[in-house]
Amino acid sequence: MIDRIRRFFDEHVLAPRPDGSVDEDHAMRCAAAALILEMTHMEEDPSERGRGPGRDLAAQLVRERFELPADEAQTLLECAEAERREATDYFQFTRLINERFAPEQKIALIESLWRVAYADDRLTTMEEYLVRKVAELLYVPHAAFINAKHRVEAERPR
Repeated sequence: MIDRIRRFFDEHVLAPRPDGSVDEDHAMRCAAAALILEMTHMEEDPSERGRGPGRDLAAQLVRERFELPADEAQTLLECAEAERREATDYFQFTRLINERFAPEQKIALIESLWRVAYADDRLTTMEEYLVRKVAELLYVPHAAFINAKHRVEAERPR
C-alpha cells in the first residue's frame, strides 16, 4: 500500500518468529485491517478525512474483528494516518487475503468496508469506489458485493 505501512508489515507482521516461520493468520488480519483503515480517508471534504465516526468504527473493527492488540492497532492507525497523501497499491494486501480468506470472510470484509463508509451517514463516490475496487481484487461476486451493501444499509437507523 504505502511505504510506512509496508515497513510496519515487514517489521511487525511478516517478521519471522524465532523458529523462522511467519504467522500468516496474523498477517492476513493486518492486511484486512489496513484496507478498512484506508476507508477512513475517502471523505470528499479534506478536513474530515481520517476523522469522525468512520475512524472510530475502523479502530473498533481493527481491534475486535481482527483480534489485534491495542498497541498494534494503534501503530497501524498511525501508519495509515501519516502516509495518506502517497499513492496506494492494494494488491499486496488483497493477495494475502485471497490466499487465506474463505469466500465468506471476504464478503465479511466487504461488509466491514461498507460499515465504515456509512459511519457518517453518507456515502461518497470515493468510498464506494474503494469498496468496489477491493471487492474486485478479492474476486467477490457482484451480487455478494451488492448484498453486503444492502445488509449494511438495512442496519442503519432511519
